[in-house]
Amino acid sequence: MTALPPVAAHRARGRSRGAATSFAAVSVLIAGAALTGCAQQRDSDVYTVMNSSTDETYHRWDAEAMARCGEQLGVRVEQQSVPASQVMTKALRMASSKSLPDIVQFDASEMPTFADAGGLVDLRSLGLATDDIPEGIVDFGSYKGTYYGAARSVNTLALFYNKDVLDEAGVPVPTTWDELRRTAKRLTEGNRYGLALSAGGAEDGVFQFTPFMWSNGGDETDLDSPRVVEALDYWKALLQDGSLSKSTVNWTQADVNDQFMAGNAAMMINGPWQVETLNTKKSLHWEIAQIPVPEAGADSVGPLGGAVLTVPRTGDTEREKTAGRIVACLASEKEQLTYALNSWMVPANEKAAAKWREEVPELDALADQVAAARSRTAKLGAGWSGVSLALQSAFQSALTGQSSETALQRAQQRATSGN
Repeated sequence: MTALPPVAAHRARGRSRGAATSFAAVSVLIAGAALTGCAQQRDSDVYTVMNSSTDETYHRWDAEAMARCGEQLGVRVEQQSVPASQVMTKALRMASSKSLPDIVQFDASEMPTFADAGGLVDLRSLGLATDDIPEGIVDFGSYKGTYYGAARSVNTLALFYNKDVLDEAGVPVPTTWDELRRTAKRLTEGNRYGLALSAGGAEDGVFQFTPFMWSNGGDETDLDSPRVVEALDYWKALLQDGSLSKSTVNWTQADVNDQFMAGNAAMMINGPWQVETLNTKKSLHWEIAQIPVPEAGADSVGPLGGAVLTVPRTGDTEREKTAGRIVACLASEKEQLTYALNSWMVPANEKAAAKWREEVPELDALADQVAAARSRTAKLGAGWSGVSLALQSAFQSALTGQSSETALQRAQQRATSGN
């Protein structure tokens, strides 16, 4: 979710950036260092969690949760926060010096890269169960069927709309692509665009494209298929209608939210990480709905975003077991609900999510969207980053004049060849 909301730079973990680090480099570093054992002497009662909670409020919420879990388990849990874009590289450096923390909170799209190189412990082997977690969210934290990452909360995208603008125009909330196109065109007036979304050359844009690709039956393993071409053509049509700003090719999701809050967009595609900022403008009456689909009755399939708690393989099995208990506590139903109510995310645990719906009914549509959401790395694992980079290039080409078919054919070639 970012780049980067003004009050919470760490929130990029919501939408995931995609691993930019070379997979070969990860494999060499982890295999040659992390798996050789733990060289650093550690305080037996102090455990470290590395995360991206650099924002003051998130850092405080996490510290409070870690203090509660530490007291429950009779240990001290310390937090080490670094910018979201640095978690993977920091973990690699620590692996090479045999000083990995006990727990690393990875962006879920980056976790498979570390897991594929053998750097993570199977959480089920440490006693963590997944009985109350939806299958899609279990997949979100898994790689090749092994459960490596426990999510405390997840997020996805939704259609945010300015209720006053739609009411004044007398138009209903769109539910299909045709309705969205007509409504966006009608609501485009003066300096206000009908819709804002991120199509920038970064993971933000890919994250926002997946609901259109997947809901239309497209697939990340076949980027130049007719279904994916249709989805990108739909974005091009919105741009050609004048319903999207030409700047959409440069906007991040934070930029999109800024435009919506400023009244420069009647609707936007965005996620719950923006709610805290949206609520600071009391005159803005916003609501959310599921992202429109190609045909009425189709499932609106969005991307799961968020981070997962992992236990690095350090060679110290006793510390790994205690780290697993800390993860289990942080990802417990009670802690998930507390974290989700603070952060506006959706709890990963089904029981916690049911209570969350009761507490924040205005975000109920988001919970429905999460129920059908997919993990970006479920099919491709560590290969997702290559597909993401190829799609980013395709957006830039197609939305600035090239045909969608040509742009996506090149994207498929890049994703296949790695160039």
